[in-house]
Amino acid sequence: MTSQLATTTVVSGTGLARDLRAEVTSAAADLTAAGNPPQLAVVVATADESTAWYVRSIRGAATKTGIRCSVVDLGPDAPPSRIGATLSALSADPEVHGIMLQTPLPDGARFADLTASISPEKDVDGANPVSLGRLGAGLTAFAPATAAAVLALLDHYEVPLAGRHAVVVGRSTVVGKPAAQLLLRRDATVTVCHRHTSDLAEHTARADVLVVAVGRTGLITAEHVRPGAMVIDVGTNPTDDGGLAGDVDAAAVSGLAGGLTPVPGGVGPVTTALLLRHTVESAARRSP
Repeated sequence: MTSQLATTTVVSGTGLARDLRAEVTSAAADLTAAGNPPQLAVVVATADESTAWYVRSIRGAATKTGIRCSVVDLGPDAPPSRIGATLSALSADPEVHGIMLQTPLPDGARFADLTASISPEKDVDGANPVSLGRLGAGLTAFAPATAAAVLALLDHYEVPLAGRHAVVVGRSTVVGKPAAQLLLRRDATVTVCHRHTSDLAEHTARADVLVVAVGRTGLITAEHVRPGAMVIDVGTNPTDDGGLAGDVDAAAVSGLAGGLTPVPGGVGPVTTALLLRHTVESAARRSP
């Protein structure tokens, strides 16, 4: 029988996100006073309502911190050439400091091909393949904000990483791969698991830090978690009642994991706050 801990720490992201937003608000005010107001541009080419909700939340958060946020809606039938041209034009616009391309995309449009049109200096969500390559090489680049949020939460809760075993479940370029790279930078020993991994629990149950980002509700249960492990649940899966559920069965691992991020309220708020911080950092580099 698996031994149970007395409590599992709720690794909330709300406090950290609040602190980050305060830093961003101060930096944005200084940049604006210097005549260089930070601006984020979000390019949309879909009618997907969940994307629309996310974009509204980003714009609202940006506005509250003093960052201008322009949404460029190209419509769900926009050809790839128009999307790419829009990203190139925004990259050349000196008044724009951060650029994001939202998904899903129209048929025939490839995310990796299009994000190559985003200037790496303005690629605040680390989507350009050049940004990802620089990240892997240990060079300066904006990391994808969700992957960066994972590390920010681990740091905020003072989780040691050097020499620890970290397991990342998921290998997307948005979370899994960049999170693994960031953990390697911090001297963790990293294992990456994916849908072809046999006996997933054999790997995850040895993790000191477990990061799960696959988009499958309740994938991780008690058998997958080592007692005392820190579990970062990146999953945001819609539920029938309009809510969100993570990739981790929270009820099953409660009292077993040393810490667990809630869904919602864990990684998400920190991700948005880091997008805004990346934008003001980009603006600061271009400030006269």
